[in-house]
Amino acid sequence: MPFKSFAGACALAISALGAPAHAITFTTFVSGSDLSATLANTSTIGFAYAGDKFVGSVYFGANNNQLYSTNLSGGNVQKFGTPMAGFSGEIYVSSSLGIAGYGPRDVFAGSEALGTVMRIAHDGSSQGAFVSGLTGGVRSIAFDPYGLYGNQMIVATNQGRIYTVSNTGVATQLANVGQDAEGLSFAPQAFGPYAAGTLFVASEGSGVLRAITPGGVVTTAVTGLPGAEMVSFVPLNLGSSGNPVEGFYAAAFPNNIQKAAASEFVPFIGDAIITGEFNHLVSQVHWNGASFVVTTLGTFPAQPEDGIFVTADIIGNPVPEPGSWALMLVGLGGLAAVARRRVR
Repeated sequence: MPFKSFAGACALAISALGAPAHAITFTTFVSGSDLSATLANTSTIGFAYAGDKFVGSVYFGANNNQLYSTNLSGGNVQKFGTPMAGFSGEIYVSSSLGIAGYGPRDVFAGSEALGTVMRIAHDGSSQGAFVSGLTGGVRSIAFDPYGLYGNQMIVATNQGRIYTVSNTGVATQLANVGQDAEGLSFAPQAFGPYAAGTLFVASEGSGVLRAITPGGVVTTAVTGLPGAEMVSFVPLNLGSSGNPVEGFYAAAFPNNIQKAAASEFVPFIGDAIITGEFNHLVSQVHWNGASFVVTTLGTFPAQPEDGIFVTADIIGNPVPEPGSWALMLVGLGGLAAVARRRVR
């Protein structure tokens, strides 16, 4: 697929990384002690909202290929499904949206060791390979909520391949960004020169945020984002319900799961939030009408891994009406980490 620079159209301005303009406050959502008691492992990696539960994964060591679930308060940690044969290292976890032929809130998991995505039934009663044979190990999984990509699953691999996957598990390469692609997210509204619904991909090693059109054209949107681990666009209706489940959730390797309340991100509606693995900074990317501006918002409590925004739409209705997708963003993307830099 074509690859070109977009630097001329999107000049980048970066604010000083000293005092943040708005410090984000995080609190522990799933405790390390609960994870340890159930899995004998606290090294959190994947984390996804699945309607009536959250589902996550842990890194190398005990139960590396075994998912776990929690209730909506982060408690009642228990094993979810059965161990996934051949899965190891970082296990990315996502959940379907109940549209375009995907079941509502089925759980999907991919391993950096394999080009395979597993499907686990919402209640954990059955599981099996959904798509296999992808080039490179799976690094992130997202579902298109806005329709530019046919509401299909999007999968990125550690070889930079970006695939669309149909509801029958047929994979088609959309683009190749040429390097590990970990963070995936969709813009809920026009983002600079990019249309609403556009897919964005973050690469940790280069610190580059790229946009990919439905036709597979790759352009560089923002550079200079150290260790860009996750990209998560702030949903347009974040916090609208008042339900305390709304907010931003992310794995804090190797300790626990952290949460920031919806109110923490309301000032940044529609902007991209980037968390960096190298410096743990939480940054905002905002289009000021002429260029993208990056502002430091604070520091994540540990090494950031997969992160998601949970909004009123997906809390109140696991299969929203089509019109409501214009107000919703699932910050999925984001979102995985580079295992080879870690001490196992």
